[in-house]
Amino acid sequence: MAETAKCMLARQLNDLNKSPVEGFSAGLIDDDDIFKWEVIVYGPPDTLYEGGFFKAHLIFPKEYPNIPPKMKFITEIWHPNIDKSGDVCISILHEPGEDKYGYERPEERWLPIHTVETILLSVISMLASPNDESPANVDAGKEWREDYSGEFKRKVQRCVRKSLDD
Repeated sequence: MAETAKCMLARQLNDLNKSPVEGFSAGLIDDDDIFKWEVIVYGPPDTLYEGGFFKAHLIFPKEYPNIPPKMKFITEIWHPNIDKSGDVCISILHEPGEDKYGYERPEERWLPIHTVETILLSVISMLASPNDESPANVDAGKEWREDYSGEFKRKVQRCVRKSLDD
C-alpha cells in the first residue's frame, strides 16, 4: 500500500512542478519523505486573505489515496474552518463514508480521486467562503457571522501582515 501511495504522490509532485497551479505552491518538507509536504497558499484575490502567504503542511498516510491527508497551517490564520492550532477542517479531508453527526453527505467527504491540487483548490475556496455552520474555530465563526467588517476583518488583516513577515 505504501508503495502505491509513494508512486501517486511522486507523480502529483512532478505534475505540479511541470504545470504549477495558480493559488499555491507545493513541495516536500524533506526530499527523503514523499509523505510530508509543505505548501504555500496565496491569499485568494478579492478576499480578506488577499496578499497573504500562508504556509501549511500536508501529511499523507501510508494508506493514501484511500485515507485523506491531514492539513495544518503553520502560519497563523484566523478562519472559521481552521482551528486555533492550524488544523484544517474541510469535508474533503474527512475520512470516507457516513458522517456520524449527519452534517456531511458521503460524496462531500474524502474520495480517493482527490489529489493535492483538488485539496488545495478546495482550501482556497474555503478561505473565500467558509462553512460557518460547523466551525472548527468557534470564535472565528461567531465573528464571521456577527462582526465580519469589524473584529473578524481586523484579525485576518493582522494574519496577512504577519504572513508577509514570516
